[in-house]
Amino acid sequence: MANRLTINYEKKPCYDIVFASDFSGLLEELQDFNIEERRTAIIADSNTVSLYGEEVKGILEGHCKKVILYSFPAGEAHKTLDTVKDIYKTLIEEKYDRKDLLIALGGGVVGDITGYTAATYLRGIDFIQVPTTLLAQSDSSIGGKTGVDFDGYKNMVGAFYMPKLVYMNVGTLKTLDERQFFSGFAEVMKHGLIKDALFYEWLLDNMYEIQDRDIEVLEEMVMRSCSVKKLVVEKDPKEQGDRALLNFGHTIGHAIEKAKNFQMLHGECIALGAVAAAFISWKHNWLSMEEYYEIRDMFVPFNLPISIDDIDPEEILALTKSDKKMAAGQIRFVLLKKVGKALIDTTVSDEDILNALKEIHFSDEDERA
Repeated sequence: MANRLTINYEKKPCYDIVFASDFSGLLEELQDFNIEERRTAIIADSNTVSLYGEEVKGILEGHCKKVILYSFPAGEAHKTLDTVKDIYKTLIEEKYDRKDLLIALGGGVVGDITGYTAATYLRGIDFIQVPTTLLAQSDSSIGGKTGVDFDGYKNMVGAFYMPKLVYMNVGTLKTLDERQFFSGFAEVMKHGLIKDALFYEWLLDNMYEIQDRDIEVLEEMVMRSCSVKKLVVEKDPKEQGDRALLNFGHTIGHAIEKAKNFQMLHGECIALGAVAAAFISWKHNWLSMEEYYEIRDMFVPFNLPISIDDIDPEEILALTKSDKKMAAGQIRFVLLKKVGKALIDTTVSDEDILNALKEIHFSDEDERA
């Protein structure tokens, strides 16, 4: 029997997150959705389709009215309306209607694109999340946020649209390359920092098992990470208040991501943003100096950056001004009152941000010094 969490929406059960170590239980879970009467489209990117596309399609073939496998080039650069447009075209040509089903098979980009397509195709079609990366399993597949980037600006076009099911095969984490795996860990760490100090300590205690990708430890890690997100999104499903706490590290992180033209992975940028936010938390007298340095250094064993050499702090500051989390011209900055407790602060100044960027900016002058 697979472990599961139920996500509630407006105080009613909405969808389950199922935790498994392979895809063998996927068909049984999907049969609850009458798939024998539905056309199903598996949406994957070029990385995931070669790893799992045929396996998942093979599981479903003969049990659905029709199964197609659609793939698009991997990478944030393809998280655009053009990709969504091409999926629309495919669905129309294959005669998919409102009663049919989409399956997002892949990482966060695949989940966001598939979810947005589902929200908008024929004004709404059911979709399932089958996340295969740590980033998607621990964070982006949960909560119903969908969307695409627009002219390089992150997630500027989107919708809140809930999946019918999230099926997590934690075994897929074994196939991730090291950089992708540790990129996802940035979001796991974020959940401990903002909401669960005991989980943060557990991550410290299980550092070596996580690095070795012990499957039982990974499953517990993902479940505990999802449990934190469950608490937040159930309380505030459409980001009117507390859900914004999940943006810890993201204001500066997204700005770095855009400045680097998405050449750095999302989690790498979020780690840098988290270090900057922890620094500001220290300077605002929330965290002690020792707590700040412990948080900063905790990213290092997981191969995540805590400094960067080729950014322009003034450019990053300017990019934070176009962040969608702005409210009445003021950035709603997420800081840490202490480990396990975050708060939204609207008093963070340009000087605060620049000082934090200087803290994470490793320059040639620093090296010579």
